[in-house]
Amino acid sequence: MHGQFQLTDDQLAIREVAQRFTADAITPFAGEWDAKHIFPRETIQKSAELGFGAIYVSEQSGGIGLGRLEAALIMEAMAYGCPSTSAFISIHNMAAWMIDRFGGEVVKAKYLPSLVTMDKIASYCLTEPGSGSDAAALKTTARRDGDTYVLNGTKQFISGAGANEIYVAMVRTGEDGPKGISCIVIEKDMPGVSFGAQEKKLGWHSQPTAQLILEDVRVPAENLVGAEGEGFRIAMMGLDGGRLNIGACSLGGAQRCLDEAIQYTKDRKQFGQAVADFQNTQFMLADMATDLEAARALLYLAAAKVTDNAPDKTRFSAMAKRLATDNGSAIVDKALQLFGGYGYLQDYPIERFWRDLRVHSILEGTNQIMRMVVGRDLLRQ
Repeated sequence: MHGQFQLTDDQLAIREVAQRFTADAITPFAGEWDAKHIFPRETIQKSAELGFGAIYVSEQSGGIGLGRLEAALIMEAMAYGCPSTSAFISIHNMAAWMIDRFGGEVVKAKYLPSLVTMDKIASYCLTEPGSGSDAAALKTTARRDGDTYVLNGTKQFISGAGANEIYVAMVRTGEDGPKGISCIVIEKDMPGVSFGAQEKKLGWHSQPTAQLILEDVRVPAENLVGAEGEGFRIAMMGLDGGRLNIGACSLGGAQRCLDEAIQYTKDRKQFGQAVADFQNTQFMLADMATDLEAARALLYLAAAKVTDNAPDKTRFSAMAKRLATDNGSAIVDKALQLFGGYGYLQDYPIERFWRDLRVHSILEGTNQIMRMVVGRDLLRQ
């Protein structure tokens, strides 16, 4: 950003490319993807032609090497058409970045070329049936046996499970707690890898979600990302960016619903005048727009801090995620109210966004955990 909080020309151009892609390849089809639970793999792979499969993977590794603000602009633009699909692309980017940022030359050479092009798509695997918010209590084990690790355990709520080829997983190689956790890359076709039934979800219908089940899976030791014991730190650094992206997806969904509500209330007539002419409607729209811009400003600031590796980047990422996802859901809910009974119908897009954005305050760390992150950081000062 430059000047008084203005996007640079390059950032505006990046956003415009993402907006055009969304208008052509996502928005016209998102309703059908949702209704029929279609996983739009070809569309997702097409985004990689624009570099969106490796947004902050380094140029040396074949990515486009952008910052976290540019990534947020891309996610926000794509979420205007489909938050579920945008979030799915975000997760792939987080996994690819972790390999690029922390992996050795062997694991990078093995996986990044196909991840950059999205010929192969990656999942991020941290959560387990017994460890959600308490992520450091994970139980999946990786026992060293010669030049391999033998993995056993189950990962829960994995986006892309069963469809994706690559799984970047946090596993326990040592003591209890965060210091015993390591990060390793698993392939779908490795013996012992299987998947649970597809989850029946309220929203996010355009992406598959299931358990990743590991039963005596032998993974080459060279697939370790970082050193043993560094996995929890890697996972949390990945979440700094992931939280920004999921917040950006809420911004994009909220902007779409605000735009839809403005147009609808202009067109809809009641009591002899447009619904938009009523002062109450104008007050609602004003509050929606204000809450959206406030969340956007904080998220863009947090993104700049993560790019710059500022000492308070984690606190700002948590604050931005909390505000953007809470405000985003509230804005969509108000848009549904302005649509009245029609907002509740699947003939209009509002209810899809209402369902899709609801999970944003749960994943990448619940908004209650975000408050804990912020509060603890404040008290350390």
